[in-house]
Amino acid sequence: MASQLRGNDLRQLGFPEGRAIGLALAQLQRKHLKKLSQTDQLTLLKELLANPKTYLTHLDWSHTAAALLPPPSRHIALTDRKDYTVFGAEHIEQGAIHQMETAMKLPVTVAGALMPDAHYGYGLPIGGVLATDNAVIPYAVGVDIGCRMALSVFPLPPRYLEQRVQELRKLLLEHTKFGGRDVFRHGQRMDHAVLSRPEFQDIPFLRNKLDTAASQIGSSGGGNHFVEWGVVDITDPTNELGVPVGQYLGLLSHSGSRGLGASIANHYTKLAQDTCQLPAEARHLAWLNLDAEAGQEYWAAMNLAGDYASACHHQIHHRLAKALGEKPLGKVENHHNFAWKERLITGQEVVVHRKGATPAGAGVLGIIPGSMTAPGFIVRGRGEASSLSSASHGAGRQMSRTRAKQELGEAEMRRYLQQHGVELIGGGLDEAPQAYKDISQVMQSQTELVDVLGSFMPRIVRMEGGV
Repeated sequence: MASQLRGNDLRQLGFPEGRAIGLALAQLQRKHLKKLSQTDQLTLLKELLANPKTYLTHLDWSHTAAALLPPPSRHIALTDRKDYTVFGAEHIEQGAIHQMETAMKLPVTVAGALMPDAHYGYGLPIGGVLATDNAVIPYAVGVDIGCRMALSVFPLPPRYLEQRVQELRKLLLEHTKFGGRDVFRHGQRMDHAVLSRPEFQDIPFLRNKLDTAASQIGSSGGGNHFVEWGVVDITDPTNELGVPVGQYLGLLSHSGSRGLGASIANHYTKLAQDTCQLPAEARHLAWLNLDAEAGQEYWAAMNLAGDYASACHHQIHHRLAKALGEKPLGKVENHHNFAWKERLITGQEVVVHRKGATPAGAGVLGIIPGSMTAPGFIVRGRGEASSLSSASHGAGRQMSRTRAKQELGEAEMRRYLQQHGVELIGGGLDEAPQAYKDISQVMQSQTELVDVLGSFMPRIVRMEGGV
């Protein structure tokens, strides 16, 4: 009996990945290749890939042979630009505007909005919100899928921060990990139900991702990700957290889906670009149809990555709450870099991509951080239709990472932090507070999008590096 070919055999030859490919191969092996040796099977399939026209005219196996080949490329033209709303246009660079206008020309685009913290990104700008018809755009979701904010409010007064600075600093050092290599050792890791999800086996691309996900769970990424102690000031007595007006010790974290989300984003973006070929200026906006297998796979993988990011935050907050010896009075968590199926006020169902934008549906709670030396805000969404029920996800950058490193000095940044009473563990010039927009101006530009329930002022901040 001939040896069975495997998916890796096909990948080495250059065939695309996917469940349909495996099914077609199994059918070919049962019906047409079963008498051939493995070497002869590989030779025949290599010839099929090199010269499909010859083999697709072979009457008795043309259908299954065709299923093995990549779908034909789609060269797609842009359309006239649809209208969209810009919030805080005076704070937004022209590059982000141009990216948003390109996104509004996609044939699948239905509606859009640009938040006041917007700045240039890949494909959709950071701060861009895009509604599409039955299509998901991996790069309009973003590389760090499900990146989110999480806040815990503890029943301790602000003076606890002043009295226990060294203790709180030590807790951050002992119970948080950052970056690609700085992860918890095997004996330190916490298990989570998300690691038992069937998607890790059901989706072929994810089958070798579980070990990395398990090793990184409960840790934070690099860049602008952080875990910090600070002062929570609850100002609205009607807040849904049920926390009385007053000031408290707070714990705020910002991180995403780690290597799992990045690998999903890059893999499915490549699949989208292979089958949805757009003009050069729009190439990062290639989409996957949700009726197609690749689109359904990405949607399932995206949701898994979002749940994984949430699990990471839950473990961060659990570790620190346990070490602190306190239970939170209230919690708030929200995510961005994600896509949701929602309905417009017209009743049309769309896929809403929020790349660096906070969900702000009516009554939905969220956190909009400032910088290390500026307050963040606990907000309640107002469900504004012109923003697609969205708000900013932060202050937004006014300097690129490269420019911040070129123009700012380490001593200058440390002096600035000291003047504002902030201690930083790790971090770099690219994340200096001076590199960010004025959060008060950003919030002023979105008063119709959210109501403010309280604020969070950072005091002890931990980021990648520094130890």
